[in-house]
Amino acid sequence: MSAPPVFQQALGPAWDRLGDVIRRHYTMAPFSDDYVCVRGTMSEVWHAPWAALLMPFGRLFGALVPHQGTQVPIEVHYRCRPDNAHLYWDRVFHFPNRPPFHFRSHMEHDAAQGSEVIEYVRFGIGMRLAVSAEDGALVFRDKGYIWRLAGLRIPLPLGLLLGTAYVEERPDPTDPDHFTMKMLLRHRWFGDVFRYSGRFRLGSQ
Repeated sequence: MSAPPVFQQALGPAWDRLGDVIRRHYTMAPFSDDYVCVRGTMSEVWHAPWAALLMPFGRLFGALVPHQGTQVPIEVHYRCRPDNAHLYWDRVFHFPNRPPFHFRSHMEHDAAQGSEVIEYVRFGIGMRLAVSAEDGALVFRDKGYIWRLAGLRIPLPLGLLLGTAYVEERPDPTDPDHFTMKMLLRHRWFGDVFRYSGRFRLGSQ
């Protein structure tokens, strides 16, 4: 019997409270070659002017989108792999007059914390995220950064610089095959650091 999807593991019974379009694009079994792609448009991709100083580090770790724009076409590829239980993401942003920008990461369910997942980018840098189902939406709230090294999870105080992340994916009430998403990194003193938002379609693959 196959294991339940990563977010179903994290949410437990609350999985059934997600909107149908949200469940459908995350119903991928760990230890499989399941694949889903959604396509859409980012109405805004933005970062604070001073955040440009962080971009060299962001590009090194594959963690930040270095460009800005409006009405940016995007596709997001989700896949599982037969050799592990992780969920892999490849977000491909199409900024005008630039090569496609890939933001890649993978998510693991943290069984010890129940409703948490960890999103990892390069070199073992991860963000702990509490997962919840709220009014049909899948919501992620930042619980801090870690560095996975030699089997250890070392807390990192990156939130002092980057702020706290909030992400949601919410069913579009006007169309059963569409959903909206937004991501916000907000610093308690400096305000918004990064944000992007858009609308996506889940269609036949």
